[in-house]
Amino acid sequence: MTDAANLTRKTITVGAGTLARGIAIIHRAARKKTSGPAFVWLGGYRSDMTGTKAVELDALAGELGLSSIRFDYSGHGASGGAFRDGTISRWLEEAIAVLDDIRPKRVILVGSSMGGWITLRLVQELKKRKRAAKVDGIVLIAPAPDFTAELIEPMLTEVERQSLSERGYFEERSEYSTEPNIYTRDLIEDGRKNSVMTGIIETGCPVHILQGMKDPDVPYAHALKLVEFLPADDVVLTLIRDGDHRLSRPQDIEKLRSAVSALILND
Repeated sequence: MTDAANLTRKTITVGAGTLARGIAIIHRAARKKTSGPAFVWLGGYRSDMTGTKAVELDALAGELGLSSIRFDYSGHGASGGAFRDGTISRWLEEAIAVLDDIRPKRVILVGSSMGGWITLRLVQELKKRKRAAKVDGIVLIAPAPDFTAELIEPMLTEVERQSLSERGYFEERSEYSTEPNIYTRDLIEDGRKNSVMTGIIETGCPVHILQGMKDPDVPYAHALKLVEFLPADDVVLTLIRDGDHRLSRPQDIEKLRSAVSALILND
């Protein structure tokens, strides 16, 4: 049963004054009394909570009678705020605010692309809190932690560097939209402050990474490098030989469902 009866749509305000923005959330309540985890979707750069993987994750929660939480970062989807104002710190703040609002006791975090970076930062921030949701497990789909420093800055052309210096941003043609990708100087500078691949990352839970080997945006070597920073965790890396960046084909979705399901602890 995956009907919409248990879905609640709401908007919360994050930030104050000129920094205030409305963050849109879709929350599926658990269908039965359970102490099972809530699935939390953390989307990628310029994606939203109505994408294939986010919807499929919510459907899986519905089938299992569990809770799920989806939201759009500011500047994305149904949320307010300007996309150009977006930084990892800003979007991380919004992820924390969503969890503070819903207050799940246990979660399985599922991060896609940039959402994988925000997932790892979210775990670090939750660990600093006395009262926070317990993270039962993490699934990362084509994770792009530190992508601004690792994948963008090394490839910048002189024209792009000049644009960053003079205009504060540069544009890049998108494979997934008619609108170009926009990368700002603020995003890149803030990215350095949020780097996670600088030392051991301790999540304290099992981690499953799904990575396409034909991903043109995040090379699978990046996933291999990430694994090196997770020596303290139980990590499974699934390389999908013909997989692209989105990993939204039926066979990819099945791998996602299996990876998430395997992390559900027996109560």
